[in-house]
Amino acid sequence: MGVLGALPEGLVCRPIEEGDWPGVIDCLGRGFPERPRRHWEEALARMARRPAVDAFPRYGYALVSEGRVVGVMLTLYFHHPAVEAIRCNLSSWTVDEDFRAYAGKLVMSALRRREVTFLSITPAPVTLKVTEGLRFQRFANGQQAFVPVLSRVKAPARVVAVRPGIPELDLLPEGERAILLDHAEFGCDALICILGGTAYPFVFKSRRVLRGLVPCSQVIYCRSPEALGQCAGALGRHLLRRGRLFAIVDANAPVPGLVGRYFAEVGPKYYKGPNPPFPGDLAFTEFVIFNS
Repeated sequence: MGVLGALPEGLVCRPIEEGDWPGVIDCLGRGFPERPRRHWEEALARMARRPAVDAFPRYGYALVSEGRVVGVMLTLYFHHPAVEAIRCNLSSWTVDEDFRAYAGKLVMSALRRREVTFLSITPAPVTLKVTEGLRFQRFANGQQAFVPVLSRVKAPARVVAVRPGIPELDLLPEGERAILLDHAEFGCDALICILGGTAYPFVFKSRRVLRGLVPCSQVIYCRSPEALGQCAGALGRHLLRRGRLFAIVDANAPVPGLVGRYFAEVGPKYYKGPNPPFPGDLAFTEFVIFNS
C-alpha cells in the first residue's frame, strides 16, 4: 500500500481543485491509457454538476510534487436517499511509478471519516490485496448474466418509464422516487414495475460487454434481488423493445427467478463503513456518473 508516514519535502496530498483538472486528467491518462482523454474530461464535468456533500471533497485527492499531479484518487460522495446515509465511491486510483511508495496517502486521506460508507466497485486485480488489507468487505462476490424476457411473469404486471409527474411515483417511498428521477436525468432506464398491486423501482444502465460487442443492461438499483427475480419477465419485455436482450446484476449466488448463469469471482465489489450496500445497489456510483 505504500508509506503512511510523513511525505518528503515537495510532495503533498490534498483535495483536488478545479485548477488541477489538466494535471489530474494527464495523470489519469497515464494510469488508464485505455481511456480517452475525453472520458476523464466528461467525468470531472459530471462531478462538478453534482451537488456538494457537506464539506467533503467534490472531486477527490491528488498527490502533487512541486506543482505536478503525480497521483489521483477520485471520490464520489453522495447522500443515498433510500437509506439516508452518506456513501463514497472510491475510484480511479493511480500513482506515477516514481511515487507509488506514497499511494496509500490518497486512500487514507478519504478513510478518516468513520461515518461514511466507502465503496470500491471496480478494484483492479493488483489492488485487491490492498483493498482487503484495509478491511474492506465484499458485498458482492460475483455477477449473474441473465435474459430477463425468459423469466416467468407470475401475476398481472406492467412497467412504466419514469418521468416527473407520473402517478406511479406516488406508490414509492420518497427516497426511491428520488433515486429514479435522478437516474432518469443521468440517462438511465428508470422503471417502475407494478406487479400484483405492488410497485417496485428499478434502474438499468445501458452497457456493452464482451469487448464491446454485446449490448446489455446493468442493474444499477433494485429494492432486492428477490424483487428483481419477481419482476424480471415484465422488465424484459420493456428492455427488449429498446433492443436489449441481456442483463447483468451483482449477486452472491444465483438469483431465484432469473434465467441465466452466475459467475463467481467476476466483478467483486467491496465496502467499508457503517452502512453496507446490497448486491444490486450501485446508485450514484461511477457506473452512472462516469458513464462507464
